Amino acid sequence: MKRMMSLILCAAMLFTAATAFAEGKAASQALIERMVVGYAAYGTRDTAAMAELAAVDPGLADQWSRIMALWETPVTVNAALPDGLPEDDTLCLVALGFQLNPDGTMRDELVERLKTLQTASEKYPKAVIVCTGGGTAADDTNATEAGRMAEWLEANGVDSSRIVVENRSLTTAQNAIYTFDLLEEQHPQVQQIAIISSDYHIATGTLLFGAEAILRGSPMTVVSNASWHAPSGTLSAMFQAGALIELSGDVETAFEIYYETYDIHELPSLENLTGR
Repeated sequence: MKRMMSLILCAAMLFTAATAFAEGKAASQALIERMVVGYAAYGTRDTAAMAELAAVDPGLADQWSRIMALWETPVTVNAALPDGLPEDDTLCLVALGFQLNPDGTMRDELVERLKTLQTASEKYPKAVIVCTGGGTAADDTNATEAGRMAEWLEANGVDSSRIVVENRSLTTAQNAIYTFDLLEEQHPQVQQIAIISSDYHIATGTLLFGAEAILRGSPMTVVSNASWHAPSGTLSAMFQAGALIELSGDVETAFEIYYETYDIHELPSLENLTGR
């Protein structure tokens, strides 16, 4: 009987601890979302929310304080990569994808991004290249943005041994998550990242890749960028807030924000996405 009572008490204590952990995690998530949505809406930090988060989880508060500082830092958008970046394979050029045509061919915007990438790859011929983007062709389930990008690069003289294909992601947040997964596994020597995309996408890409590095404790840093000047397209601060919320693990809330703020092309279905 004593042994049975001990087991029951132990189980009750574990349940209480698990419940408290879940409640603490939910409270932390709510504070993170309050901070990022508030900053997107008003342009100022919610210091009270940050203080509350620090009381609940000091380590997480430190990460998000650094992410907020990154968000506040202006991003210079370059037409081409500057001089002075690493000349070896500690540099990685990350090209962000763009939704494919329904038949699986690339839209003009993605081709223009690739031309920018090709120029960057010639300037830094030892850099690792990541093409990132999943299946977004409505009528061709086998086509992926990254796959088409890699094919174009190889056809235009880029050595295939330099190219890493990340073909799972359907959002910019997932571009960051899955790219870091692959680089950590296949190219742990990479220390610096340059983002290649359309000009309106650079600040968001820089923020999300920088935030993902902070969240996973990666030594990799985003150091530069090169862009194609798109004739149209914008990404609002509130869209960026949604993307940060996706990085934090709340995909459903992120997509509620995306659907309210994004009008560049059709968004993927929430059912096609998985969390962290």
